[in-house]
Amino acid sequence: MRFPKLKVEKRPLPDLKTKILWPVLSILIALGIGAILIAAAGVDPLTGYYHLFSGALGDVHAISETLWRFTPLLLTGTAVALAFRCKFWNIGAEGQMLIGATVATFFGVSFIGTPSWLLIPLVIISGFLAGALWAVIPAILKAKFKADEVVTTLLGNWIILYFVGYLVEGPWRDPTSLWPESPAIAATAVFPRLVSGYRVHIGFIIAIFFAILFFIVLRKTVWGSQIKAVGANPRAADFMGIKVTRVLITVAILSGGIAGIAGVNELCGTHLHMKGLGFFGGTGELSWGYGYAGVFIAMLGGLSAIGVPVAAFFMAVMIQGSRAMYRATGVPSPFFYAMEGIILVCLLLGIFLTYYRIRRVKG
Repeated sequence: MRFPKLKVEKRPLPDLKTKILWPVLSILIALGIGAILIAAAGVDPLTGYYHLFSGALGDVHAISETLWRFTPLLLTGTAVALAFRCKFWNIGAEGQMLIGATVATFFGVSFIGTPSWLLIPLVIISGFLAGALWAVIPAILKAKFKADEVVTTLLGNWIILYFVGYLVEGPWRDPTSLWPESPAIAATAVFPRLVSGYRVHIGFIIAIFFAILFFIVLRKTVWGSQIKAVGANPRAADFMGIKVTRVLITVAILSGGIAGIAGVNELCGTHLHMKGLGFFGGTGELSWGYGYAGVFIAMLGGLSAIGVPVAAFFMAVMIQGSRAMYRATGVPSPFFYAMEGIILVCLLLGIFLTYYRIRRVKG
């Protein structure tokens, strides 16, 4: 049997409408396939989706819970999108989150009695610097030794993950707790709630600040133009006089720092302890995959300063809503992860077809 010969060709650069089309189409396709999965669980799809969206947006409590989940997703999505715009493929936001939370835990536990006006900025700054340092290492390896940052950042995640497990199982373990976790941070290090009775805290404002900063940097600054130039063509950027290595290192610092603050957000806003690894018998680590989710959000948002917050909010709706749908209908809450995978596959296919076309070759 003879197969036709196919050739992959580049398309002309897509316009804005085409770039927006594929993420929207990916979500619609995923919702359609999701309806089939809901029906397979014995639930009417319309009923399931009603409980999903009402559970995430149906009342003040639901919206507050969605915004609470939205906060770390926006931070990691912004961190990853900034790095990807410079073609620094930072897959290490998860590890940068954890090391940011680890250093913040040290200060939060060591400075009991320090007033909140001093301790909260201290833990935020320390988390930023820790995440930045962890991201700079693979950036330097890439700039100086051409090391693949996908590999180095991904390995960095596991190094920090097991290091945290060692700390909470050993020298940092709270002797009064049944689970491997650190002692609680100082009360003055806990992020204040924005509204009493709800879990949304000042981390939400911090996340919005960095999203706005991302927008301003990309749209309004010379440095943002340099980031886009390096991301488009590093050799051409170097020929234009842009210091490519300096831009790469600076982007890594800011990207890792934002991811580190996401870890501080989870520590000081939600968990209040550094958590152990789930398979060590603990309650699960401090981050439930928010760093990896940042990659999905950055791609779904098209690495755009406007698209990333929208994608982060959509993901928060899906996480919160899928839990509500489970409680109301019995559809398993991991339904969200299936939706995430479907959307990502559709999105990657759409990105490929946006920039390339497959043509049959005669003969």
